[in-house]
Amino acid sequence: MLKNELSDLYRGYIACLNKKDWPDLGRFVGDEASHNGRRIGLAGYRSMLEQDYLDIPDLQFNIQLLISDPPFIASRLVFDCTPAGLFLGLAVNGRRIVFTENVFYEFQGGKIANVWSVIDKPAIEAQL
Repeated sequence: MLKNELSDLYRGYIACLNKKDWPDLGRFVGDEASHNGRRIGLAGYRSMLEQDYLDIPDLQFNIQLLISDPPFIASRLVFDCTPAGLFLGLAVNGRRIVFTENVFYEFQGGKIANVWSVIDKPAIEAQL
């Protein structure tokens, strides 16, 4: 897959998340996907995202930085949102916070196979 093709695929994945188009998620995420070294599969991946939206009703994924080096994508995502209660063990309770996530994806067969993610928790703590 070419760099621009992988970038376009990733942008489609982010659009899918922002639309909460769960039936289409399998177009982007493999059946055996892993998140931070733990195999959760497509069903677990979907469940994780659905929980994220329950915890953060106004969640939107915004790409700040995107680097494509097939079969990998590196992305810095920015979130400006209001988690309803606890988030990452922090009592946010509906306060507006802004934070980033640095995430790396490995694609296999045109789908996400592995994800490694780190959320900037200190940035959230500083806002609380």
